[in-house]
Amino acid sequence: MSIRTEVRPCTEGQIGLITLDAPRSLNALSEPMIRQMQATLDQWAQDPSVCLVLISGEGDKGFCAGGDIRQLHQAIDAGQGDSHAIQYFAAEYRLDYTLHRYPKPLVCWAHGLTLGGGLGLLAGSRYRLVSPSAQLAMPEISIGLFPDVGAGYFLNRLPEGIGLFLGLTGARLNQSDALRIGLADLAVADEKPDALIQRIVDTRWTGDRAADDNRLYRLLNRFAVEQAPTLPDSHLADHEQRIAQLCRGESLPEVVHKLTGEDAEDDWWQTAIANLEKGCPTTAWLVWEQLRRARQLSLKEIFRMELVMAVRCCAEGDLREGIRARVIDKDQNPQWQFGRVDAVPVEHVERHFTAPWLPADDPLGDLH
Repeated sequence: MSIRTEVRPCTEGQIGLITLDAPRSLNALSEPMIRQMQATLDQWAQDPSVCLVLISGEGDKGFCAGGDIRQLHQAIDAGQGDSHAIQYFAAEYRLDYTLHRYPKPLVCWAHGLTLGGGLGLLAGSRYRLVSPSAQLAMPEISIGLFPDVGAGYFLNRLPEGIGLFLGLTGARLNQSDALRIGLADLAVADEKPDALIQRIVDTRWTGDRAADDNRLYRLLNRFAVEQAPTLPDSHLADHEQRIAQLCRGESLPEVVHKLTGEDAEDDWWQTAIANLEKGCPTTAWLVWEQLRRARQLSLKEIFRMELVMAVRCCAEGDLREGIRARVIDKDQNPQWQFGRVDAVPVEHVERHFTAPWLPADDPLGDLH
């Protein structure tokens, strides 16, 4: 299953531990991993002895590099893209929704690469801790998908222009960046949560959610202060005003033109813009429309919209081609359906927001 779960006794009460344990694939989320996490969280939500939960990842390179896109590519190649996409993405989004609504205090410890679906796990957690090696990003524009896992919710809550910029460029954020824009709550000095877990184990937990949450809040803040990590320089600190200005446009082609025409010498900015220039033009439109539409939607409605988008992406050619070029053949030269953002037809974009099922058959229609 590639997931380890454990219930560990504390001085009083118990903590539930979930560890992503597929380090060779950077803990990429397979469907069995997702379903095991869902079953475990559902069980612990009903167990009065489990007072809080901590999620982390095994291995030195990252917490979670996103979804298992190799498996997705195989399903699309085998002509099973629609059925696999519905099963996989519905299960993943249900898990993310569960995290956002979880009835007990939930901590996520992110280290190293925390991309796509990994950032979805972090964003859905009550307390979001990032280690010195943390690198956060939504890099889907490089493979022809879109920033999913509830990104329509959490990207829209970032400072002006930042969410759109991250979706269009797949720019990576370090510890300081994540704290600066509210994608993380606390910075820690350790790469692994062992010391924090021991601190939690040595504490009394009552099972009263409000009391435990208050106690955990104080414990986490003391822990972070005692560690006093030395934070890296923030990339965004140098560019956030520029980003706000450039992403303030009436149309996507206007914004893309301004971003790609901006002259900046530092490597972080140039890498981000190169991702946009080489990225999938359809994805750029999906990000633009996703964030615009999501402003008027509830969290549940956002996940339902993103499921439609994901299934439609699997039915189109860009996602298959993007995964092939980036992960399978690794030639890094995807041939997108449309060569430029201004060449993407309106009806092509609109189709990604049109559900292939009746409302009564919505796989996420039972979210509440």
